Amino acid sequence: MEKLGFVVETPLIQRLQRRHFLLFDVLPLLLVLATPLYWSYLYRSYFEVLLFALMWLATGLGITVGYHRLFTHKSFQAAWPVQVILAILGSMAAQGGVTSWVAIHRLHHEKSDSEGDLHSPNQNGTGLVNRLKGLLHSHFLWMSRHPYPNVVRYAPDLLRNGHVAAINRNYYRIVLAGIVFPAFAGYLYHGDARGVLSGLYWGGVLRIFVLEHIIWSINSFLHVFGARDYETKESSRNVGALGLITLGESWHNNHHRFANSPSFGLKWYNLDPGFWLIKLFEIAGVAWDLRLPDAKQVDGRRLMR
Repeated sequence: MEKLGFVVETPLIQRLQRRHFLLFDVLPLLLVLATPLYWSYLYRSYFEVLLFALMWLATGLGITVGYHRLFTHKSFQAAWPVQVILAILGSMAAQGGVTSWVAIHRLHHEKSDSEGDLHSPNQNGTGLVNRLKGLLHSHFLWMSRHPYPNVVRYAPDLLRNGHVAAINRNYYRIVLAGIVFPAFAGYLYHGDARGVLSGLYWGGVLRIFVLEHIIWSINSFLHVFGARDYETKESSRNVGALGLITLGESWHNNHHRFANSPSFGLKWYNLDPGFWLIKLFEIAGVAWDLRLPDAKQVDGRRLMR
């Protein structure tokens, strides 16, 4: 255990990390790589494309709006039903329980790109080989075994939130529900076992695989490639062209400069679907206290071009 109990490492925690890594990180990768073996058994209609898109969008918003902007950074307040829905959808993304995810991300902001950052791509030295090792570590391999942030220190607010704590305890059941639901939808639409397999693949396996690599790319590639509009203590970058597919997360340098802002794009014309959803929540009266920086702060802190 590190001094002051900031992180914890025990054999039990390491076994749980390996299990999660194999189940939800390695297995989807292997199943997608093996797609040619069973491609002919899958339905490939507009229904499957829609099922994939809806499951990807719902669980992706659960991560960026729920796990990230609401629970980690408390960039806005939300009614408890919204909190519950976002926590459930985020859990279905198979990125870890909400309490663990929040603790890890808060540690990331505290130690970003320095000693103690669990997934920095910039801690392996210089040179092409070392840079590639750093990217591979930050994108994927770090999850197989890593120091576990002490949730009592990093996420005490979530431990006190009864609704979130209950969802966190049922994380594996919720992940399973996120896989069973599209399989059942495939059966209802097609009425046969092939429909079940297709729903399982498109709305479950492929959706998890695509979403997790989009999310991981924020940790890896967006700490190496892209534009730096603000001077920050780490090497976060912006890639605005990826704003839609990352649901706004690709404005990563903006986020590190204004970590408590519910808007990552900062400007109205910067594509940030996660913030659009938060604004809809605000209009509906189920979200409030959006902690937006004012225009003077946003423009005054930009790097000179």
